[in-house]
Formats: sequence, C-alpha cells, structure tokens
Amino acid sequence: MPPASPIQTSVAIPLCVDLDGTLIRTDMLWESLVRLLKKKPLAIFAVLRWLMRGRAHLKQQLARRVTVDATILPYHEPLLAWLREQKKAGRKLVLATASDLRMAQPVADHVGLFDEVLASDGQINLRQASKRRALEAKFGERGFDYAGNSNDDLGVWSGAHAAIVVNASRSLAVRAEKLTLVTVTFLREESKLWAIFRSLRPHQWVKNLIIFVPLLAGHKLGELALLGRAGLACLAFCFCASAIYIANDLMDLDADRRHASKCLRPFASGELTISTGLLLASLLLAVGLLFSAALSNEFLGITTCYLLLATIYSWWLKRVIWLDVVLLAGLYTVRLIAGGVATGVVDSFWLLLFSMFLFLSLALVKRYVELDDTKIAIVGANGRGYGQRDLKLIQKLGTICGALAALVLVLYVNSHAVVILYAHPARLLVLGPLLLFWISRVWFLARRGKVHDDPVVFALKDTVSYLIGGVMLFMLWLATD
Repeated sequence: MPPASPIQTSVAIPLCVDLDGTLIRTDMLWESLVRLLKKKPLAIFAVLRWLMRGRAHLKQQLARRVTVDATILPYHEPLLAWLREQKKAGRKLVLATASDLRMAQPVADHVGLFDEVLASDGQINLRQASKRRALEAKFGERGFDYAGNSNDDLGVWSGAHAAIVVNASRSLAVRAEKLTLVTVTFLREESKLWAIFRSLRPHQWVKNLIIFVPLLAGHKLGELALLGRAGLACLAFCFCASAIYIANDLMDLDADRRHASKCLRPFASGELTISTGLLLASLLLAVGLLFSAALSNEFLGITTCYLLLATIYSWWLKRVIWLDVVLLAGLYTVRLIAGGVATGVVDSFWLLLFSMFLFLSLALVKRYVELDDTKIAIVGANGRGYGQRDLKLIQKLGTICGALAALVLVLYVNSHAVVILYAHPARLLVLGPLLLFWISRVWFLARRGKVHDDPVVFALKDTVSYLIGGVMLFMLWLATD
C-alpha cells in the first residue's frame, strides 16, 4: 500500500513518460491510420489483415507507410514545461510508449529531452503489463516514476515508484492514488461536450436553410405539412453535413495545424481524439440517412448523392484547381434540389441558375480568404491547389460570378413565371441591386482582410447582411401583396 501523504519528486529516479494522450494530445496509431486512409481508402482491408496479427504488427505496418510530422503535433505544453525543469535538474527522462519506434523516435528527437526511447517493435505491443515488465526489467520494481493519462496506465502505475497523471479526469488520479504515490497532476479541465458541439460546426447548419427556399419561392411556407417535411430534410442534411465536417477535419489535420486559426479546431488541437471523431461521424451519418429514408427513397438518393460529392471533394477535388469551387458551389445547389424533392415543389430553372452563380462566388471568397490568411506562395502547400499568385484571378472570377447571380435575378423578375406568383413583379427589381451591393461588399471586405474563413459565417455576424436580407424579404412581401 502506498503512503497516505505525497512525497517530493526525486531527480535520482528515472522519469518514464507515455506518448499518446500524455506528451501529445493525440494518438499516433490513429494519426497514422487516417493518413493512410486519406491516401489509399481501400487500404482499410489491409489494415484489418494486419490487425489480425496483433496491434504491434499493425502499428509497424502503418509506420512503414506513413510519416507524421512531429513538429506540428499538439503537445501538452504544461507537461513539456515541467519536463524541461526535470531535465535541467539532471533527471533521466525516458519516452515509454506503445506507439511504434518509427513513430516515437521523431517525437523524441523534436522534443530533445529524452535520454532513451522504449516503444513497440512489431512483435511486442508495449502497453499495460508489457510496458510495466519492460520498465521493471530496466529500472527495477518501484524504480521509476511514470507519467500517463488513461486507464491503460493503471497497470504501469501499480509497479511505479510514483505517478504523474496527465490530461485526465480527477477520478483517474484518485484510482492511481490507490496504486502508488501521485506526485504531480495535470488534470483535464476543458469540457469534452463543448468540444464535441464545436466539432459539429453548428454555425454551418444555417446553409441547410436553403432547403426551405423552394417553399419560399413557391409561396408554400404556410402549408404546415410541407414545412414539416422540409424541417426533417433540413435535420437530415445537418447531421450528414456535420459527419462530413468531422471527416474533413480528420483528413486535414496537418493543414489545420499549420493554420493560424484552424489549429484550434477540436481534432487539430487534440481536444478530441481521432477515434472519438470517427465514432461521432458514423453516428451522425446513420441518423442523417435514417431521417432521409423516412422522407422518401428519392430523398435518400439525393442525400446519398450529397454525401458522395462531399466525400469526393474531401478526398480529392479540394486540391484540384477550379473543380474544387465548382463542386463546393454544387453542394449548395444539391441542398436546393433536396428541398424540392422533400416537399414536392419543383425548383425553377432560374432558381438553380441563380444559386449556382451566387454560391460559386461565395466558394471563391472562401478560397480567397484561406489563401490570403496562409500567405503560402507554393501551390498545394496549404492543402489546396492554389498559391499566392492566384489571388487576383480568384477575386476577378468571384466578382464576375456575383454579378452574374444578380443579373440572373433581374432577368427572372422579367420572366413570365413571376407574373403568376407576384401581384407586383416590378417591385422585385430592387433585389438585383441589393444582391450586387451585398456580394460586392463581401469581396471588398475580403480584400481588406475583414472576412475570415467562411463568408456564410461572416454574414451571420454582420449587421449589414441582416439589414440587406431583411429589406429583400420585405420587398418579396410587397411584391406578393
């Protein structure tokens, strides 16, 4: 039984530090797995075959095929600062991890504090009892202190002289105290629920309100049955979109960690583990497809089409110049089509053409802002197919598309379809100049560095956008009355 009171840390006792979840706020196994699947999705079958031969073999095979940049990993900075103090005091530091040696050694080299690295070697998975036996064989029973973060480390702490509990809940520290002395703790304080909520990107759900546009354009918002179907369709797309956002974040870990603001996203920063992301994305996808099937088989087909296009975008087309923004704009138009399918209100040719030009302009705004923020000159260095030299061309194309959207809107006002739906169609002419003003203003502000990341998010926080939107809705009402 360990003593009831803590003792001072002794620099004479070697300090062994776990890697996954402790030194870094992520797991090298999952880091390597998502990188492999990003390059070769069909490699999942090989992964299952390797796993049948044991986790150590799986880690070795992944490490042979994947390189993880140790310089951009999310390190546990308070622990690192403490380790530097221990090293300065003359203490021996050992990196003891279940990750493969090929993954662990670059991390140790980057940190520059460890005297030795003990890791899995393809045969032995250095985890739980195996790690304890290895450390006891090297330093003797109770001859080492150990820093860990999870239930797996309880088996190691039971043979350690003292425990350092890192990035864990207080309940784990209490359990560790029953096994050995707990001398230092770095407990996790942030809420995982809040991180999960942020990973869903709920602010992006506003894009799915496009599903209600066919009802608005067809003057059927007052029909509760259709409104309910549109609401269920919107929920289905929200769940599916969040699943895609999470998958996209997992595919873009390296690029996000190099980005000034995206490095704070839950998976890039290590607030949430990659395994949590994969599970969460699967659950969201299942619920979204279930809701889609409840509406109709046709709507389920539209949702599946949206998911396929979004997956192609995430895996490949986001790095192909021009096609990336065309597909991004197309995903908005798919939402419009989905609204028509869910409610039975047929989308007009004018509406589809208008949406394509408008969302193509906004997609180009998004690319412009991303490229301007990164200040990366090399094409592809930011995970996209553009470089700094493309900024002017992107801006020109974006403003042209915005102007074309306004033109289509004005032409629609002069079409025969408007006479059927609106009592005073001439009043709609003001919509064109209002839209042109708004899209031009977005581009001006983007050029001045006042639009960050996504123009839709910008509009949600912009008072002028709300005013313009309100005036446009008021003019629609005046033209109808």
